[in-house]
Amino acid sequence: MDNYLDLIRARREQILERFYAALDRAGRPHDAARLIAVSKTVGVDETVAAIRAGYRHFAENRPQELVRKLVGLAEHPELSEVRFDMIGNLQTNKINAVLGSAELIHSVGSLHLAQAISSRAVRKMEAGELSGPQRVLIEVNVSGEESKGGFSPDEVRDAAGELAELEGICVQGLMTMAPRGNKDVARRTFAGLRELRDELEAAHSELSLTELSCGMSEDFESALEEGSTLVRLGRVVFSPEFAVK
Repeated sequence: MDNYLDLIRARREQILERFYAALDRAGRPHDAARLIAVSKTVGVDETVAAIRAGYRHFAENRPQELVRKLVGLAEHPELSEVRFDMIGNLQTNKINAVLGSAELIHSVGSLHLAQAISSRAVRKMEAGELSGPQRVLIEVNVSGEESKGGFSPDEVRDAAGELAELEGICVQGLMTMAPRGNKDVARRTFAGLRELRDELEAAHSELSLTELSCGMSEDFESALEEGSTLVRLGRVVFSPEFAVK
């Protein structure tokens, strides 16, 4: 594990160099975005190594894995100030496992799911089990790929007012995933998310959509150049064999 720690610590320095260079190219300050280490494919030991390498913000795509990581990290009280987000598909029967455990749910892809999260959160707040509304992002299928979930841009436009009124959630921004393998299409997808955010904020003064979650291992630099505030990096962080280009 010491060798692994050395590898991912060196890799982190390379990633941050690219991360800050992309922000520089966009004329954005270095604190305008954050890097999320997506630990969905690794165990607790690798996650602990990543924390010791300097990462503090993590994400999981399955509720049961989120809980497992939090339980495992509880055995390392010296590793403080670590947060976990939920980025994967969330079924309504798993909502309670995530509430209060995930700082931010990135993957609210339907009005039905938003309403379900809100109603569960309200009940937990009334019972004193949750300190406030659950912070969420609205997942938008900007590219229109049939294989991807989420609201369509028009569906978000139609639902924005109702989403803002749900008492158990606080909508913080938008999330999307770009098609793989085409950098130009990926960039247009990220730009489209930013433009949609700007449009929604102009139309709904009650919304403050400060977060844009987009960009992964293959395309995070383009995402940062187009305004992403949260990039979700998995393989480039945890897999030493993943090429840093």
